Amino acid sequence: MNRSVVITGANGFVGRNVGMFLSKNGFSTIGLVRKGRSVPFGKTITTGTLSEPGLASKIKGSDALLHFIGQGKQTVDSEYGSVNVSLAKNAVVLCKRAKIKKIIYISGLGVDKSSTLGYFISKYKAEQEIVHSGLDYTIFRASYIIGRDDPLSQNLQQQVKKGQMIIPGSGNYRFQPIFIDDVSRVIIKTLSGKKFSNKIIDLVGPDIVSYNTFVKEFLHGKKIKIKKIDFESAYHDALHNKGPFGVDDLSIMAGDYIGNYKKLAGLVGMKFTKYGPVLEARGLF
Repeated sequence: MNRSVVITGANGFVGRNVGMFLSKNGFSTIGLVRKGRSVPFGKTITTGTLSEPGLASKIKGSDALLHFIGQGKQTVDSEYGSVNVSLAKNAVVLCKRAKIKKIIYISGLGVDKSSTLGYFISKYKAEQEIVHSGLDYTIFRASYIIGRDDPLSQNLQQQVKKGQMIIPGSGNYRFQPIFIDDVSRVIIKTLSGKKFSNKIIDLVGPDIVSYNTFVKEFLHGKKIKIKKIDFESAYHDALHNKGPFGVDDLSIMAGDYIGNYKKLAGLVGMKFTKYGPVLEARGLF
């Protein structure tokens, strides 16, 4: 049976790659984008707020909505609440108007009710809008998702071009990168399995790696200067919009967030890709 999904944030790194993967695997896809930028898969619909009149009728009866819109950096003109929380509310309302019963949301690893970080607070509030919506939901708290042109790799590539890699603090803080194609496979499993219903699940890869190690492997032997700076200096630069990292980027790095890979692997029953071959095969260095 041909299944149909709607993807918000379809022009972003995750939305674009998941959309193409689903399209190649028998799903009908509708990408919701801003400013009329078409996506390289399925049908494209332009929407700025997910609440325009007539939008629900264009996606009515789809099997699921994948809510991938997220604001990772806060500015005066674009606060976390106006994007991460408000658009989650609008996505819930849209699902109900369009008779879509399933919503899948990508949140962030480390998000919980005790969060004090602005980004995490907005993500937690967005999660709560979905949890209390009455819809069938699956929320994934994701570590760094990697693949060609992912945000982390783009940041590192820009530093390479400048001839210097910046490592805040010790660089010993850890994360669990997960390959974008594995994320897409997990999404397909989620769309097909009831065991994912009404669950919040860590979306993490099989390897726990320090930032130091990841950077060195990303460079793949290139002779690039690596400069370590203390977190205080890194935060100072971030507050003045200098350097390669934002304030919340640094807080997430320092948080040393590790997820439950065994639970994820047990639910999906598939083999995950280690990050090393991804760096090499996807040409990320």
